Amino acid sequence: MARPAFDNAFHKAIVDNLHDGVYYVDRDRRITYWNHGAERISGYSAAEVVGRGCRDGILDHTDEAGQVLCLTACPVAKTLADGRRREAHVYLHHREGARVPVAVRVAPITDGSGAIVGAVEIFGDDRERQVTEARLEELRRLAVLDPLTEVGNRRWVEMTVRARLDDLERYGHGFGVLFVDVDRFKEVNDRHGHEAGDAVLRAVATTTSAAVRGTDSVGRWGGDEFVAVCPAADAGGLRLAGERVRSLVATGGVPVADGTVVPTVSIGGAVARPGDDLGALLARADDAMYRSKQDGRDRVTVDEAAPAADAADGAGATGAAGPATVPEGPGPVRRQAR
Repeated sequence: MARPAFDNAFHKAIVDNLHDGVYYVDRDRRITYWNHGAERISGYSAAEVVGRGCRDGILDHTDEAGQVLCLTACPVAKTLADGRRREAHVYLHHREGARVPVAVRVAPITDGSGAIVGAVEIFGDDRERQVTEARLEELRRLAVLDPLTEVGNRRWVEMTVRARLDDLERYGHGFGVLFVDVDRFKEVNDRHGHEAGDAVLRAVATTTSAAVRGTDSVGRWGGDEFVAVCPAADAGGLRLAGERVRSLVATGGVPVADGTVVPTVSIGGAVARPGDDLGALLARADDAMYRSKQDGRDRVTVDEAAPAADAADGAGATGAAGPATVPEGPGPVRRQAR
């Protein structure tokens, strides 16, 4: 029986160097190919597994309850039987004995006549998904999750910033915040409807969360405004993070009933100072964001004014970023539609 194989060295080189694990099996579930990603994630070299059956207890997939899937509910076996693509979240057995969570995707391999001659499984480390789900569950438990965007809500932002300010005061642990505002959001609602507006907010929240570092956190401040809290970030780090958020949002597109909306965001950043409170810090970030609006939107401005009254104006990412006027109160000054 013919085994699935690569047509040429070029395609093999591509798959060999994918970050995810990739392996091929024939109709008898014998492994015919094992890439470098599979070696890295599982600990097994290609020499140890090629030619062996996936039912020989190599990866030994189990579900969360510890049930062995190779004998009862193997995604590869099911795909070989019916030709359907499948996805699953399972645990593989690492060569050194640990159980590693992986997300697997299985697809059939067919010959020129359409007959199934094997299957390919792609698998990747699933621990990041588990960490994200755990974080979401913790936010739900504390009632600080924004139900629309599934990032933290305003209460969460306030709690997080105050906790960071306390760390700054006690231990000197610096941090900064990014204030992210969706440009011309009212026009999106007026032109495309509130469902489209909600879709844009979800897309911006998801993109912002993906663009910042794993140690950073994102919450919805209200309406079309989001706040990212960035530990150990100086003005330069905030600018880099803000530019990642801005560029990734601007290169996306949100499908709506009557077309596609390509949102942009204006972003302001501010580094926390000793003596700051929640209102003072967010007001500086909001003021920097408003300067981004004034300079044409879809840009990043970072407040770099030194605490001293006679400090020179700093340069924002896209224009001058002089000292902000800090209002009294729990948060930024509310402005007209942006």
